[in-house]
This record gives sequence, C-alpha cells and structure tokens, in this order.
Amino acid sequence: MFGGRRSSILGIGITINKAPRNPTLSKSTYREAGVDIDAGNQFIRRIAPLAAATRRPGGDVEIGGFGAFFDLKDAGYEDPILVAATDGVGTKLLIARDVNQHHTVGIDLVAMCVNDLVVQGAEPLFFLDYLATGKLDPVAGEAVVNGIVDACVEAGCALIGGETAELPGLYTKSEYDLAGFAVGAVERGAQITGQRVRPGDVVLGLASNGLHSNGFSLVRSIVAQVSLSYADPAPFDPGQSLGHALLEPTRLYVRSCLAAVRLNLVHALAHITGGGLADNLARVLPEGVRAEIDATSWPVPSVFGWLVNEGNVPLSDALQTFNMGVGMTVVVAARQEREAIHFFEDQGETVFRIGSIVDKAEEGPSVAVDGDIKL
Repeated sequence: MFGGRRSSILGIGITINKAPRNPTLSKSTYREAGVDIDAGNQFIRRIAPLAAATRRPGGDVEIGGFGAFFDLKDAGYEDPILVAATDGVGTKLLIARDVNQHHTVGIDLVAMCVNDLVVQGAEPLFFLDYLATGKLDPVAGEAVVNGIVDACVEAGCALIGGETAELPGLYTKSEYDLAGFAVGAVERGAQITGQRVRPGDVVLGLASNGLHSNGFSLVRSIVAQVSLSYADPAPFDPGQSLGHALLEPTRLYVRSCLAAVRLNLVHALAHITGGGLADNLARVLPEGVRAEIDATSWPVPSVFGWLVNEGNVPLSDALQTFNMGVGMTVVVAARQEREAIHFFEDQGETVFRIGSIVDKAEEGPSVAVDGDIKL
C-alpha cells in the first residue's frame, strides 16, 4: 500500500506556467476526477510506522522508494532458492465492508500467501500488498494494514512495500479489493516436493479457524437465501453476530510447520484452500501413492454444518469448496507419528490423524475421502 503516492513525500515541486487551452471550459483536476494524491500521501505517512514493526534480518522496511531491497545473506542463507506466492481474500471482502470490520481481512491476505510458502518448506521473507478502491477510506485502509502487520509479525516476514490505487469508475467509493504477494526462501536441497512420501506414511490434519478465505460466494448466497442479516446472531454461534463469526481470519501455520520441517518431521504439507482437502492434498503426492482419508476422524466446526443444512449443499460439493475443519495436512512417517502429534500440539495446533498413504492402483484418484462426515 505504499507505492504510487510519492511526489509530495519526496518533496518534488512542479511549476508550469501555461495558459489553459480553452479558458471557457471548467478546470479539470485529478482530485475532481476522483483521485486525491495528497490524501494518499497522508495515508502512507500514517501507516509507514506500522510497517516498521515487521523489520527482520534482511529487510529494513524503508517505505517510499520505487522498490525494496532484501538481503538474503543478511537473512542467513548460503545457497537459497526463492519461492513466491500470490493470493487475495475474495468475496469475503464484501462481508467485511458490510460489517465495517477490516482488520481480519488483512490477516487473511497474508495467511493465504505465506501458508502456501511453508508448504514448500520455505521461510516467508517479505510481503507486499495491493489495495484498489473507488475512494480511499483512511480508517478502513489503516485497519487492513494493521491486520497485515499483525500477520506478518506472526509469520516472521517483513512488509516491505505495496501499492494503493484509487480507481473511481472501476469501483464505487466504498468498494475495495486486495491482493498479496509473498516471497520466501529455502536452502537448496531442503525444499519439500512430496517425493519423500511413501506407502505407510500417516496423514495428520491441523484444525482450521473455520471458513478461512474460500467459498464465500456460496456462503453469501446461502445467507441471502435464509434472509439473515450479518448483524443477526450467528445460528451456529449465538454469542456473536453472523458477520463477525464469518470473518474469523485464516489461521497462520507458518511457525509450527516451519519448525517441524526443520526437525525433519515432514514428508509433505498441503494448505487446504479452494478445491478442498482432496484436490489440495493430491497436489503434493508423488506418482504411485494414494491418500486414504477417513472423514469421520475429525470434528467439523458448526459453521460448516449450518451452511450444508441451510443451503442444502451436497457433501461432495462442500468437501470441494470448504476446508471442513482441516486447514493444513501434514504427511509424516508412521514411526514419527506420535512425535509429530506431540510436537504440533506443543506448538498450539489441534491435530487429528485423518488418514494414511497406500500404494495406488493404476486407476482411481490420488486422494480418497471415505466415511460419513460428522456435521
């Protein structure tokens, strides 16, 4: 959110002495067209100190330049491979706007990117964001940045820059969209590719915080069908409003998973996002093996049961749209199962043994989810 607003910050003065081409026409300025550069510069000055809280070795977080430097040697790497990921928050932003709660989607933005990096065994190093809006709301924008900063601190990565764009005509004044970009590193030879996965390995599931940031087009459709307001009590959690319950942010798995990787406990990791458990776990399995998942082996958060029942959603569709309570899967050797479970629990994760790896027949899917899921 720090690019595209630099002229006044850099102290550039521009003087143009030229008469208007047609003095009978009304004056046209960028501000009158809907873009206020001065307001954008003020916003940058307000949020720059927040970014400073994410400093880490390798990144000094100096905001205002055209680009940001990151020193891999200073970060402790000798022969690194860079890993990059990008993502957004999707239509969950529409609920954030309706509820006027913007901090949690900032967390979502970072989590959706850095959770993908750690799946490769990479340590998140730095993060950049892009916010596009019809008209910049400094209060909402600062809340988003606060969420981004909190998530960056938890993930150990530096917020080194970004871009804020006012795009009147493309967005209404209250609309905005977010995109995030994360870069991490792993020492050559230490990256996780799934090639270590063998028949006999165990699949563990790390509990999610709820919906995370997938499936919200379906969620919003179901809420509209049952004629609920986001201000109404959540039917599955009456202690809070429906809007606040649905905005529970994506869980960050970076610290626990990266620590497990460094202890050589991990054969493969899969971040469970759009496509659900089966599609995402299949992405990290090598040829010749299959994951057999027992859908009865973990408790499903009540929000999913409510959505399935109220929306009459087929279970097969729900399993391919939502994480259904498992936000990350971890494949470990059977001999290390108990050690891995205890380790993740000590890291604050809720862990379930959800399946195993077997030899794959010539035909059939790479991941089979069997059993009646408990809603």
